[in-house]
Amino acid sequence: MDKTVISSSTTHCHQTIWQVIQSYIQLTKPRIIVLLLITTTAGTTMAAKGRIDFWLLLVTLAGGACAAGAANTFNCLYDRDVDFAMERTRHRPLPSGQIQPHHALLFAIALTLISFTLLVICANLLSANLAMVGILLYVLVYTHWLKRHHTQNIVLGGAAGAIPPLVGWAAVTGDLSWTAWCLFTIVFLWTPPHFWALAMIIQDDYARVDVPMLPVVAGNETTTRQIFAYTLILVPVTLLLAYSLQGMSWLYVIAAIALGSIFVHKAWLLMQSPSDLEMARSLFKYSIVYMMLLSVAIVVGCLPIFN
Repeated sequence: MDKTVISSSTTHCHQTIWQVIQSYIQLTKPRIIVLLLITTTAGTTMAAKGRIDFWLLLVTLAGGACAAGAANTFNCLYDRDVDFAMERTRHRPLPSGQIQPHHALLFAIALTLISFTLLVICANLLSANLAMVGILLYVLVYTHWLKRHHTQNIVLGGAAGAIPPLVGWAAVTGDLSWTAWCLFTIVFLWTPPHFWALAMIIQDDYARVDVPMLPVVAGNETTTRQIFAYTLILVPVTLLLAYSLQGMSWLYVIAAIALGSIFVHKAWLLMQSPSDLEMARSLFKYSIVYMMLLSVAIVVGCLPIFN
């Protein structure tokens, strides 16, 4: 479908400035950004060993939010034809005509520049460069190359979502240690079970627009087996993180085992009933809670009072 046709045929005039602001905020996909910032906070706290510089944390989160917002806006811009064809996304700002494509492009560029400037001035060049790498991975590798051509799109593309904790770590230390890469790996391994559960729920939409998500191409049984496999690998990796930190409190270890056990159990149940979309929905929702609580456990476990 021609993207220019979409943008010109669905023009919508805003009545208030607040509606305009809301549309631009919606372009950035704020719900996704919140989770990314939580993992950024975990990386920052780990690197600082619980002795948080709140100004540095605030700047890092602001820079990370702008980078994620830019990446999501570029994604919305590129995928507006797909979004128009899918009922779930048809009312987003670009396919509905609430925002014109050239305005969205300028907005994404502005967010990118703000992110880089904030991080390079208030943190360091490595954290700024990592934020830019995250944008490039999400826009060029995932959105442009993988999403519409490969069933394993979310696996390789998931690296973009695992960049934020590296940004947080680099903002504090100016380098990347084994511990930072361990947290990267945790988010990387978490992404396929999280996203494939959602893809199972909305696979009809993906099939309609010829996006080869794993459930569409390989079916639910294969998808649930891969979800279970990634979840099984994920849990011991979270425990490796505790080992690498050495001083981290017992609180994180207990949380990682408890949260991971529930995750594995839900993935197992879904594998036993691959056609149960309510179970897939339950796993998807829990995966969000899992990453949030695991990140909180990292932050709390790093605090001096618990060590």
